[in-house]
Amino acid sequence: MMVRINNKSVDLPPNANLADALRVAGAVPPFAAALNMQFVPNSQYAQTPLRANDIIEIIRPVTGG
Repeated sequence: MMVRINNKSVDLPPNANLADALRVAGAVPPFAAALNMQFVPNSQYAQTPLRANDIIEIIRPVTGG
């Protein structure tokens, strides 16, 4: 199944969840994740199923002033 992670197309198995996608993307904490423009708490990554054409954004904290 094809999804988009930070604007890149990624092919995942049909039963993939958000945790699988983040692992494939190589996401290393700290970060936040949004699925189809909705924030997902990190405690729910493994329980959040994905569907074809979902859009995942990995957001890293920014420091500075």
